[in-house]
Amino acid sequence: MTGFLNLGGTMAKLPKKFTDRVRARLRHFQTIAVAQRSRDVSEADTVTLVKDILAEVFGYDKYAELTSEHLIRGTYCDLAVQTDGVVRFLIEVKSAGSTLSEAHLRQAVNYGAHKGIEWIILTNAVEWRFFKVKFAQPIDWDEVVRICLPDINLRSEDDMEKLFLLAREGLAADAISAFHQQSQLFNPFTVAQIAMSEPVVAIIRRELRKAFPDLKIDAETIEDMVRANVIKRELVDGDKANEAKDRLKKAAQKAQRLAKKAAAE
Repeated sequence: MTGFLNLGGTMAKLPKKFTDRVRARLRHFQTIAVAQRSRDVSEADTVTLVKDILAEVFGYDKYAELTSEHLIRGTYCDLAVQTDGVVRFLIEVKSAGSTLSEAHLRQAVNYGAHKGIEWIILTNAVEWRFFKVKFAQPIDWDEVVRICLPDINLRSEDDMEKLFLLAREGLAADAISAFHQQSQLFNPFTVAQIAMSEPVVAIIRRELRKAFPDLKIDAETIEDMVRANVIKRELVDGDKANEAKDRLKKAAQKAQRLAKKAAAE
């Protein structure tokens, strides 16, 4: 369930309102978050801090857009971001001194799945993890982005873009959906499948034979070596690898259909 982040060049220039607000307020809350973690404050106090961060750093209206009255299976989730009467994110908050765990995540994802809400934030005010629920059987999820608030560098474009994904301005631009879609197309699993594809293997064989004319090697042997010794095993086996393979297959089929249509016109 790993998320892969490479935002460089994929997003438009960040709004000045957003960057000015973050640069003015983030350091203050970085200090508070670290202090609360050291003091191991209660979950209730952490919820208060998270609401302040959401309002003063991420730009949400604390009274109109942040609610703690979202009932799920008889239990109130910690927070929800709601705009125009629609819940955009559910936020599960754990105490600042706690370590976010798989059990915490499953609790948050189950909340979202039960209410049909696909975006979930799990946080202890120090670490923020953003997930997209996959409504399948069984319920699954993708980790979209992970932020450690004290480590954010205001001079880093990548760090600012990470924050934008959670911000009110990012919500208006549907930045998190755009980034998630981008990460589904460009990630280590997709690149691994392309590296093992027939055209790439043919190029490797050609370059090997160019460098070593006496080398006798076939494409299948090269593909086996790439799969077994060049690419990490977890990138070629398992659900994520199969999803990448299916995605590439569908993309190739779509390209063929478009080519046939263009030729017929």
